[in-house]
Amino acid sequence: MPPIARRDPLVTELHGDRRVDEYGWLRDKGSEEVRAYLEAENAYADALQAPAADLRERLYAELLGRIQQTDLTVPARKGAYFYYRRTEEGKQYNIWCRRAGSEEGPEELLLDGNALAEGHEFFAVGAFEDSDDGSLLAFTTDLSGFREYTLQVKDLGAGRLLEDRIEHVTTVAWAADGKTIFYTVEDDAKRSYRLYRHRLGTPAAGDALVYEETDERFRLAVGRSRSRRLLMLESSSHTASEWRVLAADAPEGEWRTVAERQPEHEYEVDHHGDRLYIRSNRTGRNFALFSAPLENPWPDHWTEVIPHRPEVMLAGMDFFAEHSVLYERKEGLPRMRVTDLRSGEWHEIEFPEPAYFATGGENFEFDTRVLRFVYESMVTPRSIIDYDMTTRERRLRKQTEVLGGYEPSEYVTERLTAAARDGTHIPISIAYRRGRPRDGGGPMLLVGYGSYGYPLPVTFNANRVSLMDRGFAIGLAHVRGGGEMGKPWHDQGRMLNKRNTFTDFIAVADYLVAEKYAARKKLAIHGGSAGGLLIGAVLNMRPDVCGLALLHVPFVDVINSMLDSALPLTVGEFEEWGNPQNAEEYAYMKTYCPYTNLEARAYPPMLVRTSLNDSQVMYWEPAKYTARLRTLKTDANPLLLKVNMAAGHGGASGRYDALREVAYDYAFLLRECGIEE
Repeated sequence: MPPIARRDPLVTELHGDRRVDEYGWLRDKGSEEVRAYLEAENAYADALQAPAADLRERLYAELLGRIQQTDLTVPARKGAYFYYRRTEEGKQYNIWCRRAGSEEGPEELLLDGNALAEGHEFFAVGAFEDSDDGSLLAFTTDLSGFREYTLQVKDLGAGRLLEDRIEHVTTVAWAADGKTIFYTVEDDAKRSYRLYRHRLGTPAAGDALVYEETDERFRLAVGRSRSRRLLMLESSSHTASEWRVLAADAPEGEWRTVAERQPEHEYEVDHHGDRLYIRSNRTGRNFALFSAPLENPWPDHWTEVIPHRPEVMLAGMDFFAEHSVLYERKEGLPRMRVTDLRSGEWHEIEFPEPAYFATGGENFEFDTRVLRFVYESMVTPRSIIDYDMTTRERRLRKQTEVLGGYEPSEYVTERLTAAARDGTHIPISIAYRRGRPRDGGGPMLLVGYGSYGYPLPVTFNANRVSLMDRGFAIGLAHVRGGGEMGKPWHDQGRMLNKRNTFTDFIAVADYLVAEKYAARKKLAIHGGSAGGLLIGAVLNMRPDVCGLALLHVPFVDVINSMLDSALPLTVGEFEEWGNPQNAEEYAYMKTYCPYTNLEARAYPPMLVRTSLNDSQVMYWEPAKYTARLRTLKTDANPLLLKVNMAAGHGGASGRYDALREVAYDYAFLLRECGIEE
């Protein structure tokens, strides 16, 4: 029998609406009763999945057999050193290294994640910044999964940690003197809100408070320009931003504001010579490029370089000594536009496949004509390419090796479109093994996200080969709310347009079934975080849309979380979801909130994952969701809740532990689709 959570109704009223939350007691993380309940959920899930034990082990062996366990990244030059990460067989975490002078120089070990993780069930590195002369390393680590990072500094020559240690650090940047560190810290709601200046060797308690962000919608991040001449402070919400700059060689100087924040004005800044370059949406939602004199960067001194183009999203930029690279999106696909700053001539880097992912790589050097970029697709493994921006020559530095005989030509990727109910064309990326019958009888894993303006990346995942080799097609639904088609695409799937995200996904699922890419009963839908909200909302609107569902750390209790301003993310995300204190926004939110809209009906088999130390979607959201769903659903299909008791939003931190979680998920998918081998 599944664990049944006790009901302890908490009745509240909002805008004259009576609201009942029977499972609010599950929020008490320190309660022995709560922990026992979560452990019982894990035990129940494992008992139900016990017949899949052999299948899980076979899958784990497959997944592990595809990765090069002892491996290293392509060294990236930064000053006099070439930095890289490597892994060793049998060890869970990265080892950070560098070589002096050339890629063939003697190895210098900087950080060993395996040693730092000893005695901890979770480990992650956040910031990783070396001083200008390369003698010191400032880095942050999280040992809980709650994204609580601690800053430490290592003397790389002596191989020892300095006494400097600061808690709750979010971002880090060195001044040019190699003795001053700027860092941002978070408040109790995990909002990065203060910028401090720290002098090495002095107590952190005496650090100078440089700036405090008092608007709870905004978060701070500090960094350094590629030119190394400027320190840069960004304060941003979901709809507006404000940047400040400071000469890196004058750490005690006065920060200069580039443009004061204005409602709905988002911008970002880069540096080149005596000018700043500004990517801004002040003339259109899809952004334009401007430049301004470094000494007087106010908006009335901005010069338009590239105008706003309704059909092209200007998504990012990189500036080098002689070239600039603009990262754009057109018709849902990424593009790179390279400009010779001396002549003004520009060209695009072309990519060969109908659906793909491409972005800038590790480009630390300013004075270089080589752009490192990443290219991959659903069938082409991650490829690191050095591109000569002058000669246009490409050099493949590394393509991730997929062991076990993987051959990309044996797989097919396509780009399709489905018509939404209002006629909007929704892009779909799809991959499958060549020769797979398109007869309407095969299984498919359909993934969606559709929030924050983030495009769902069309990347390679070696784990999915285990599904494709068993007849699965893999689909990515590029629904509104994401950023695939620019900012208007995001606008059409947020706030009072949020339901478009869910109806778009349903339209994609129906299209794939109608076009015989998948059988309805073998269609598995999957989403994580805000993508989990998508899946939860879709299952309430159309529980028959699929055969089974997988939800990872799902944001399913939208109204209750958005009512709690003490939670991480809440206030800032009023601009994404709305504020339930507003009657109109509450009424709209109530139409789709997954927890609120659960009903007595049949639901498909479901596996829900969460983590006890998740700082973004609290564990109690999926716990409450599954508890309520068990009392309502009218079917006998499995409903499993798996709780990682020692991880955060991304699940297990160790690479072998992460593969174990994938094997568990895949075994569930395969068995529910009737595929044991």
